Amino acid sequence: MRWLYINSGVVTKNSLEDALHVAVATVSECDLIVSWNFKHIVHFDKIPKYNAVNVLNGYDHIGIYSPLEVIHYGNS
Repeated sequence: MRWLYINSGVVTKNSLEDALHVAVATVSECDLIVSWNFKHIVHFDKIPKYNAVNVLNGYDHIGIYSPLEVIHYGNS
């Protein structure tokens, strides 16, 4: 799966570990990834590309968020 992200141009070969991170979460059917990696994972341009590769290969969309997007404080 990680090579599909690389071959599709989502990330380069220099980002093998990042592609693996998304691939493992995808095939494990995780609901979301929470990461501080804004360059290769939590990037507004890359998230739809990861999900396009997922759908084209029979996997579901995966939510990709920064920790600040999923932390709730108090009663909110």
